[in-house]
Amino acid sequence: MAPRSAFETCKLLRDNIAKVVLGKDELIDLLIVATMAGEHVLLEDVPGVGKTLAAKALASSLDAKFTRLQFTPDLLPSDITGSMIYRSATVDFAFSPGPIFANVVLADEINRAPPRTQSALLEAMSEGQVSVDGVTHPLPKPFIVIATQNPFEYQGTYTLPESQLDRFLLRTSIGYPAREMERKVLQTHQSGEPVDRLQSVLSADDILAAQSAVGQVRFDETLTGYLLDIVEATRRHEGFQVGVSTRGLLSFYRGCQAMAVLRGRDYVVPDDLKQLAVPTLAHRVLPDGVFQGGSRSVVEQQLADLIESIPVPV
Repeated sequence: MAPRSAFETCKLLRDNIAKVVLGKDELIDLLIVATMAGEHVLLEDVPGVGKTLAAKALASSLDAKFTRLQFTPDLLPSDITGSMIYRSATVDFAFSPGPIFANVVLADEINRAPPRTQSALLEAMSEGQVSVDGVTHPLPKPFIVIATQNPFEYQGTYTLPESQLDRFLLRTSIGYPAREMERKVLQTHQSGEPVDRLQSVLSADDILAAQSAVGQVRFDETLTGYLLDIVEATRRHEGFQVGVSTRGLLSFYRGCQAMAVLRGRDYVVPDDLKQLAVPTLAHRVLPDGVFQGGSRSVVEQQLADLIESIPVPV
C-alpha cells in the first residue's frame, strides 16, 4: 500500500474530530495546523463550550498516549515533569516520569497554577524534553500541548507570562454553537459522551511523517518578504509595546506551511498568512496601556487592521 500523503492524514484527522466537535470547522483546522506544525495550542474561552472536548477528540483520533493535567494552585512542577524516587530494590534513586510524558497533553485551566509550576512546561514545549536533577529526559514524539484557560475569571488565577505565551503556535476561542448545532449536540449526547466512543484513525508515526512533509512545503521568496513585513510592522506599531519575536516569526512560518498542507497544496499562498496571522501573532504582542487579560479583542482588531494595510505580493 502506498504511503499516506500529508493531506490525506489531515483529512482523516479532520473528518474524525468533526464527528464530535460539531459546527466548529475553523477550530478543527487550527488544531490540525498546530498538530502538523508540531506545536501547541491555547484555547481561551468560557467554561462549557467544548475546550476539553476538542482536545480529547484530537487525542482520541490518534493511537497515541494522552494525559490530562488539571492545573490547581497547589500543583507542583514535579507533579508535571516527574521526580527522583528511591527504589529499595536497587538501593538507589530512579527517575519516575510525570504525566508530561505523553503525545497529547491537555493542560486544563493552565492559569490556575502558580508561575513556578507553569514554567515547568517551558522546556517541554520548546525543546521536547524535561530536566530533573540535572539529567535531561526526552519526551515522546509527537508532543503536543493543548492548554485551556477562562479569560473572564481572574480570581485565584495567575496570568501567563509572555515567555510562555510565545511557546503556543496559536491562541483561539471556540464560542457558542449555532442553535441548530446545539440541537444536534443534544441529540448526539442522549446515549452518553460521543468522544468516549471515538476511534483512532492515525498512529503517531503517521503524524510524524506528515510533520516531516510540512517542512518541505515551498515558501516563495516574495511571501517570505510579506511574512517579514507583517512581523516587522508589529514591532513598529505605535499601539504595541512589544512586537512579535523571532520565535514567533519561525512559528508563523511553520504554521503557514502546515496550513498549505491542510488545504492540499505543497506551496504557501498569501491567504495562508492572512488566515493565520491573528491567531498566531495576537498573543505575542503586548499592547500599550491595557492589561494582558483584557486586551485580546483590542489587540486582534489592531492586528487585523495592520495586516490589511500591508501590501500583498502579486
